[in-house]
Amino acid sequence: MALAAICCGSFQANAQRTNGVKIPDLGAAPASNYSYTDLFSPLFYTKNGTEYRSASGQPGQQYWQNRADYKLNVRLNEATNEISGSEILNYTNNSPDKMSFIWMNLEQNLFKQDSRGTAIVPINGSRNGGRGQVFDAGYKIKSVSLLSTDKKGASTELKYEITDAKMQVFLPSNLASKGGQIKIKIDYSFIAPDYGSDRMGVLPTQNGKIFTIAQWYPRMCVYDDVLGWNTIPYTGPSEFYLEYGDFDLNITAPANHAVVCSGELLNAKDVYSAAQVAKWDAAAKSEQTVMIRSAADVAKAAAEKTSKTLTWHYKISNARDASWASSAAFIVDAAKINLQSGKRCLAISAYPVESAGDTAWSRSTEYTKKSIEYNSAKWFEFPYPAATNVAGNEGGMEYPGIVFCGWKSKTAGLWGVTDHEFGHTWFPMIVGSNERLYGWMDEGFNTFINTLSTNNFNNGEYKQQAMDMHRLATIYTNPALEPIMHSADNMKELNIGTLLYRKPSAGLVMLREQILGPERFDRAFKTYIQRWAFKHPTPDDFFRTIENVAGENLQWFWRGWYQNNWRLDMSVRGVKYVNDDPKQGAYIGIDNLEKFAAPIVMDVKLQSGKVDRVKLPVEIWERNNYWIYKYNSTEEIESVTLDPDHVFPDHNSDNDTWKSK
Repeated sequence: MALAAICCGSFQANAQRTNGVKIPDLGAAPASNYSYTDLFSPLFYTKNGTEYRSASGQPGQQYWQNRADYKLNVRLNEATNEISGSEILNYTNNSPDKMSFIWMNLEQNLFKQDSRGTAIVPINGSRNGGRGQVFDAGYKIKSVSLLSTDKKGASTELKYEITDAKMQVFLPSNLASKGGQIKIKIDYSFIAPDYGSDRMGVLPTQNGKIFTIAQWYPRMCVYDDVLGWNTIPYTGPSEFYLEYGDFDLNITAPANHAVVCSGELLNAKDVYSAAQVAKWDAAAKSEQTVMIRSAADVAKAAAEKTSKTLTWHYKISNARDASWASSAAFIVDAAKINLQSGKRCLAISAYPVESAGDTAWSRSTEYTKKSIEYNSAKWFEFPYPAATNVAGNEGGMEYPGIVFCGWKSKTAGLWGVTDHEFGHTWFPMIVGSNERLYGWMDEGFNTFINTLSTNNFNNGEYKQQAMDMHRLATIYTNPALEPIMHSADNMKELNIGTLLYRKPSAGLVMLREQILGPERFDRAFKTYIQRWAFKHPTPDDFFRTIENVAGENLQWFWRGWYQNNWRLDMSVRGVKYVNDDPKQGAYIGIDNLEKFAAPIVMDVKLQSGKVDRVKLPVEIWERNNYWIYKYNSTEEIESVTLDPDHVFPDHNSDNDTWKSK
């Protein structure tokens, strides 16, 4: 076909698409930064599906992950704050690769004066360190040995090398792929920091110290199909990425202490009185909180001066970590958690007398119970035999089956931190994403589910107001912010609360409430949790799952809100009546002025007072930065308002409304 004919055909096609309607002049076009070829660009996904990770977002047919099982024996020295322990690690290499060495995390080394994490603390301080405490910090590795798997139990000393907060252990022969196993014994000790990067600590109280202990044993680094060994330095801001396994724990503490831990207590009769054991049994059947260790018990224990110790035996299965707390000061109470399967589960709280009170920690077990019950029913059943809330000097920190929350928290603040930290059961304890790289995949997802559990709690006792996204847009899309997809290590500390928690959560709220609808979104989100329970998903696995299950191309949304820090600004350019007659209809002109886009929700108010709500899909911006909508008016229009409920992040409300002169 001749070029002239092609051009003519193209011109005729364009003329046909306008159906002969003359495009009305609704005013001069404002300056716009919007490019539909940027936002709706193809090739958002840079990798095809593999046998390990399907293009649909689910684990592939050949998906694998390694396993780390631990037997841990530790002793607490209350006077010196020293933890001394022995670890037996059973490591299974399910990867297709042989291994001549393994890598382990030594997070206590963060608190050494010459650590990388200490070096990057600014002069005005940071929550991501030891707050200036100078002490004999870090692991003392006393021995690393390979244990024979036969009954003789012979051991071989292994060469190892410590680099900052990591340890490389060299194996005498290659660990076989696809199921090869090794057993390694490590003897170690460390001094617990008073303030441990807001994740552990030692809190003085009137009845003794409260030890909240975490990152307390050398832990396996993850080896996966994405990066191989995940050895990104631990410097404080970013959290953890860990393998799943079973834990057998023996914790020896002063005899007047109560010890709470991840998992199930197996020897209650050895460490509690007969009367207290009877109360545990009662709590397991009670909807109301049952006092196990009272304030009177605490006063009696604190007055005891004893050199005796007790050993507490706990177990937790299929977990990525385990933590514990110990104190003579602990009041302990508990109640039953109701799970759909009928499995036995307890909500437990441990706190000092300073934290007790009907507006404070005396409601902790109630909060724990209701948070766990809601999220279990909504998303995935709580997998552990107990959920223990501990009052410590942390703002709030999560571990499998146990969390540490601020000892001064009260009312809505205590509910909020309890609900948030136990919400982490689902992200990252069940869905084991890489927190070191993608903190938004646990903090942001958890903040999102908190919005639902909070509004549900106690018929809305702490119900939150709907978000005003116009107001929040000035914060969430501030041009000075980094993108959500960056690691916390690559963000200004002041931005972490916005970028890991609130902004990704707001994105999920928009998807659920405005773009997909609750039914489609909840089905897709629940499917993501079920697919990746006790596995290691990446951002692509999440994005692909939501798109495939919901049946929606959301690449524009991921690109604008998560991958980039793009702003939204939609504007009403003007209104003009057909043939200058309101009874024949009206043209409404809408501009998109910034890099992001959203569906249009528009209220058209007529002179009679009637208000019509108009909704247009986001696809109008797929090849346009200006859109004219034909509204079938029969009378004069008083005003046109874009996004009247402020559900989308339009940072400039001044140009959202047109009013008749």
